Amino acid sequence: MLAGWAEAGATGGAGSSVTPVGDPTGQVGDWELAVGDNNKRALMAGMVASVNPLSEEAPPDGEVAWQDGTTTKVPLLSAQEAIVAIENTTAAPCADCAMLLVTDARLTSGPIQTTRGPATAPIWEFTVQGTAVKVTRVALADPVVVASQGEGDPQLGLAIDSASGTVGGHGLTVAFVGAPDPGDKPCGEDYTAEAVESDLAVVVIVTRHPHVAPFGEACSAVGARRTAAATMAAPLGDRVVLDLQQGTPVPVVLAP
Repeated sequence: MLAGWAEAGATGGAGSSVTPVGDPTGQVGDWELAVGDNNKRALMAGMVASVNPLSEEAPPDGEVAWQDGTTTKVPLLSAQEAIVAIENTTAAPCADCAMLLVTDARLTSGPIQTTRGPATAPIWEFTVQGTAVKVTRVALADPVVVASQGEGDPQLGLAIDSASGTVGGHGLTVAFVGAPDPGDKPCGEDYTAEAVESDLAVVVIVTRHPHVAPFGEACSAVGARRTAAATMAAPLGDRVVLDLQQGTPVPVVLAP
């Protein structure tokens, strides 16, 4: 997994100074009832095409700004490149969906999640024929992208969804969905975390320690937000934190 991230970073362009987290394709507004079923599935399938020719010229470098005031300049996709990026993203194929037809494009800015926490970044906003909903795509060119490995074996460690720590500190706290109660209670669990590190990334392995229950103890499937703390050999710095289950980066917030 760490090797996979190193390979992805080596193929990233100048835009790899910012690593977005989550789906770079989104929407503004809710689909209308008449088109919602088709349009939702079509977007997930990457079925987007432009009615009119869109600019193939990349706009000037844009700015990404974090909540702590830090900013950086990054190269951007052209409108046409953003459409192609959406087309190449297929979460779920849809053989019976009608294509989403784009009639206009506007470069704007909006909130995104990154490996360094929430930020504001350039975003392409597309007008779609027959709906008031706008389709969006994060406009950063050549970010580091690593393909999800899919759901892994939970026996190897739990999936994490975020991490936090302090600048210069060796501690890293990860958040995940676990049992509502601690391990000294029926159906409860305790958790420990271990950091596996490289020069570019950190993988945190979260291990379950379930309550030792008598035979026949019935537990619900309700989950709760839990945390566990790991100790790194070196401060996190510019490294990313990867989810063990899917091998993809999670948002990280470092306090002063």
